[in-house]
Amino acid sequence: MKSSRENLVRLKRFQVEEKRRQLLQLDQMIAEFDRMATELEMQVVAEEKKAGITDVNHFAYPTFAKAARLRRDNLKTSQSGLIEQRKSAESLLSEAEADLAKAELLESRDGRGRDDHDIRNAV
Repeated sequence: MKSSRENLVRLKRFQVEEKRRQLLQLDQMIAEFDRMATELEMQVVAEEKKAGITDVNHFAYPTFAKAARLRRDNLKTSQSGLIEQRKSAESLLSEAEADLAKAELLESRDGRGRDDHDIRNAV
């Protein structure tokens, strides 16, 4: 029969793995936003080159380039928010790993205590 300490360790392991998955997801989203922003920047440059106008305030500046710039800027803003979320998630992962280490330590102490008790009863 599993002890409550074993269940606690399993729960803490699950929580650590969940935090790691969240970090991985955030990393993937940050990378994807960066890739999309880079593509948009290349499209802006190509559109400006095609139109021969690089001044955003010029009356004939390409509408597509304006829209692509705006979308790129929005992606960068969202990416910054994700980076902040990642920092928070890293902190939560560290806490979860510390909790897991404590739970594993308690379980190992509990296991040794039971072994000592079993040995004393056998003698």
